[in-house]
Amino acid sequence: MNITLNGEKKEVPDGITVLGLLQHLTIQPERVAIELNESVVRKKGYSTAQVQDGDRVEIVSFMGGGAYGASRPCRRNCNLRTAI
Repeated sequence: MNITLNGEKKEVPDGITVLGLLQHLTIQPERVAIELNESVVRKKGYSTAQVQDGDRVEIVSFMGGGAYGASRPCRRNCNLRTAI
């Protein structure tokens, strides 16, 4: 079946759940948030939420970061952008 995954068309196995999709994509479920057709899927629902033909799925990965130079302040060229 065909879905839209993060804005791109993708073919995935029929009858797949959100958890199955993550496994198919080799993505660790505990490191992402999922939106299925503009509704957030709670982690406890990953194994039961069915993905249907034509669905729109957004996968958002959690990222961490550190300070510039670890222990020293940023003094030049430190234009930081925050994605929301």
